[in-house]
Amino acid sequence: MLEKLSLDKFEEAYERVQEVVLPTNLIQSDFFSRNTGNKVYFKPENLQLTGAYKIRGAYYKISTLSEEEKKRGLVTASAGNHAQGVAYAAKRFGAPAKIVMPVTTPLLKVNRTRALGAEVILFGNVYDEACDKALELADEEGLTFIHPFDDLEVATGQGSIAMEIVKELPTVDIILVPVGGGGLATGISTLARMLNPKIRVIGVEPAGACCLTESLARGHVVTLDKVNTIADGTAVKTPGEKIFPYLQENLDSVITIEDDELIVAFLDILENHKLLVENSGLLTVAALKHLAPENKKVVSVLSGGNMDIITLSSVVQNGLIQRSRIFTVSILLPDVPGQLNKVAGIIAEEQGNIIRLEHNQFVSVNRNSSVELTITMEAFGEDHKKKIIGALMEAGLPVTEKNPRATY
Repeated sequence: MLEKLSLDKFEEAYERVQEVVLPTNLIQSDFFSRNTGNKVYFKPENLQLTGAYKIRGAYYKISTLSEEEKKRGLVTASAGNHAQGVAYAAKRFGAPAKIVMPVTTPLLKVNRTRALGAEVILFGNVYDEACDKALELADEEGLTFIHPFDDLEVATGQGSIAMEIVKELPTVDIILVPVGGGGLATGISTLARMLNPKIRVIGVEPAGACCLTESLARGHVVTLDKVNTIADGTAVKTPGEKIFPYLQENLDSVITIEDDELIVAFLDILENHKLLVENSGLLTVAALKHLAPENKKVVSVLSGGNMDIITLSSVVQNGLIQRSRIFTVSILLPDVPGQLNKVAGIIAEEQGNIIRLEHNQFVSVNRNSSVELTITMEAFGEDHKKKIIGALMEAGLPVTEKNPRATY
């Protein structure tokens, strides 16, 4: 079975996808290199025309279909990025396409898929449920199903990324690859092994959807009971059956990432590289801190950048809270004139910036000691936050830190 993914096919796919992909040259990162002890490079697939690498596998797969298969129409299931890849490729080849997407798919991805001319059907809460619906439509209507990851041609198309990485950085030591169903990891790890067996390819998946980790541990494909992660593009219960042997053979290891790590990674890459990367694409960024500092040349594949505004605002807010750049305190004051001015003066002296203030006179009937002042403010980070709180306490004020998420 494993000989079906051949170097000839990878080279063919590489040449063919050049018709539609944008150049995503490696970006060397001084910031992440300093902070991880390795030489870090990013492969910014978030800058593709459809906002993700998925256009590669979708385009190559559809290019291999017969004219009859294209004419009958295509159907697929996707949380968004594969949907746009199939929709775009179908439009290029003049084939009608139906896309089944989970109802939880960000609106941005739904609207962009529709804008590319595909018919969008919202069904199920996770990818696996949408996939069952798409397979049902394929049977009922005679459509050609384009699997987002469990397909050898799709995986071959995704492998074109490895070809580009090795051409640009022949001495790469490690490639970090996001994992949902495993198609991208299959293509990259298999081709990398063919081009240079010394390259280590490490898969990275969310801890709340670690279907590949569980499957590799048990030696066979495992279906998780549920998935729970903000990385919606990799929220998959079951890795691909057809591609699993390739992952067993060629993937060196898998790192799992907690959602909170993605939030920090989002701020780091946005602030230092001005790159907007969706949560699934941030998996490899978060994984950089899990590698030993060995001065290795590490390429982190940023798989996509299709993040809706609501998710974006939530991630930014929670990231600032995690970094202590937004924090909340509660102070009990006597209800007498000048107290609010006193507190504001101390905060201003320490260069804190108040962004929300609540003055509650009804915490207690004893107005001499129980007026509550709840303040949410901006700081430069953990040390600055401690300095502001310290200054308030030195002034004799009873300060209690609160969870900003409950007030902000």
